[in-house]
Amino acid sequence: MHTLLPFLLAMVFVIVLLEMLASKLRIAYPILLVVAGLLISFVPRLPPVKINPDLIFFIFLPPLLCEAAWSISFKEMKKWWRIIGSFAFLVVFFTALSVAVTVNHFIPGFSIALGFLLGGIVSPPDAVSTGAITKFVKIPKATSAILEGESLLNDASSLLIFRFAFVAVGTGQFVWHEAALSFVWMIVGGAGIGLLLGWIFVQLHKLLPTDAPSDIVLTLLAPYFLYWAAEQVHSSGVLAVVCGGLYMSNRRMTFLNSTSRVRGYSVWESFVFILNGIVFFIIGLGLPEIVAGLRANGIPLRTAIGYGVLVTAVLIGARIVSAYCAMIATIIFRPSVRPRARTRARTLMMPLVLGWTGMRGVVSLAAALSIPVYMDNGLPFPHRNLILFITFVVILLTLLVQGLTLPIFIKRSKVFEDLRDEPHDITTRKIKNGLKEHIYKFLKEKHDDGLQNHAGFQRLMQHWEDKTKASNEEWMDEKTKAVFLEMLESQRQYLTELNKDDTIDESLIRRQLYQIDLEEERLKIIG
Repeated sequence: MHTLLPFLLAMVFVIVLLEMLASKLRIAYPILLVVAGLLISFVPRLPPVKINPDLIFFIFLPPLLCEAAWSISFKEMKKWWRIIGSFAFLVVFFTALSVAVTVNHFIPGFSIALGFLLGGIVSPPDAVSTGAITKFVKIPKATSAILEGESLLNDASSLLIFRFAFVAVGTGQFVWHEAALSFVWMIVGGAGIGLLLGWIFVQLHKLLPTDAPSDIVLTLLAPYFLYWAAEQVHSSGVLAVVCGGLYMSNRRMTFLNSTSRVRGYSVWESFVFILNGIVFFIIGLGLPEIVAGLRANGIPLRTAIGYGVLVTAVLIGARIVSAYCAMIATIIFRPSVRPRARTRARTLMMPLVLGWTGMRGVVSLAAALSIPVYMDNGLPFPHRNLILFITFVVILLTLLVQGLTLPIFIKRSKVFEDLRDEPHDITTRKIKNGLKEHIYKFLKEKHDDGLQNHAGFQRLMQHWEDKTKASNEEWMDEKTKAVFLEMLESQRQYLTELNKDDTIDESLIRRQLYQIDLEEERLKIIG
């Protein structure tokens, strides 16, 4: 323990440094973390980093999925639910099937069940990698919403495929009617448990006399409890976390106060960053040990690399084909929302760009590492080291090849040049002007309460009219403070109603709500 702890602390420190370097170089930090982990793994006398396969899902997945559910725009998910659903379920299954057929044909001893197991592992694109890469280029909010929604749901669908394939490999048989019933229960049960427990957590926050630290702790515990509860009844823990997270996210303004929201945002951002960093670091650190296992099994390294390249090519090809099929289906069935660019060439390039966003990462690694060394019958799990190696190669290649070229691809192709949203500064100005008019109306109504001659109230009016913040806050007595707090809550209600407008980016609404929370916190400090 005394030798491992300094190594773990040093690893976290290196992760922070690499994130800073990635921002300076304008490179997605997962790319640098994977490469750095691989290079550091060759340093002699380093302690091995091993995680119990039974705990890998439970440690990393619940908080990462929950944070993604809290960050995504549910409004945009509802708007683009058809294409999100098709990519999250149909495309994942098509990708897993393509991988299964390919490896069954080219890799000796690889059964269809093992192929589906590998396909379930490598089929879901990684949300963290995609988000870290696309932040350096401007893409339309519709494309961003589709990628975020897909990455949130495809984890659940791919892990369902992984679980059924795992059972088939372990038992040597696959009973279709039992599998169908189990599949339905995993989806319905997982979603139902997630929504029920999400509701219970919201009520606990409302009923218990919580403060900011306890609120944050409860939100940290929630994803783990959701996942554990669903898994205990053999339903999908991933779906439970996703559905419960979405439910709580859309009610954050009702059961969390401004202090909990402001502080919780920073805590969650740091916590998830460290988890992601550790996982991507483990990808590189674990590769030499997997290579040693391959050699022990008599598989040449060059052959294993070839298999990894083959699977990566299949994944990229299947996603690009699926993207073009999705565009054709949209043109046929929903021509009103089909993509339109200035030229036909740019229109035809859109599915290619969407297909090129399939970087793999955290979920694929977690699924691969969760494969046990031995099956229940005591026999070694077939081709475990090869599956792990192929997964590592897929993650490395998609991050390095697609991750490094995607920003260049988007900029040079100018594929999104004709689909740009209204500039954020213009939309933000409209929101602020609407808020200003709403505030004026709200404050003028307060004149009827006998406050028109109140010095503090007049100062409050002047504060908003001049758009300045007075350095001397002595005027903020309890009566004016109550009006101010009521005004802030009125602004939240206004923004909540404004968010129902599909033309407004929800991230801008959330940014304004966050500023209102900061204003309330400032008021508490000076009060």
